[in-house]
Amino acid sequence: MSVHLTTFEGSVTTAIRDAILQRIDDAEIEVSGGGGHFNIVVRSGAFTGRPMLQNHRLVMGAIAHLMEGESAPVHAVDKLQTLAK
Repeated sequence: MSVHLTTFEGSVTTAIRDAILQRIDDAEIEVSGGGGHFNIVVRSGAFTGRPMLQNHRLVMGAIAHLMEGESAPVHAVDKLQTLAK
């Protein structure tokens, strides 16, 4: 795991979960990782019948603010899975 310097205070995994839940209220979310690199699994009824790319854009849009700037707490999402409930 690499070292990623950030000025973010608090739990990054909790911030990721909260941001996704604000956009997708029925989401079941698993977040793992650290050092700026995370794996995310999201299950939601909102993904039913939608293309994977649209689902990924929805999730990435929800956490975009956590990826902005040089000292952002999220440097990369190494793996993203979006699964329909």
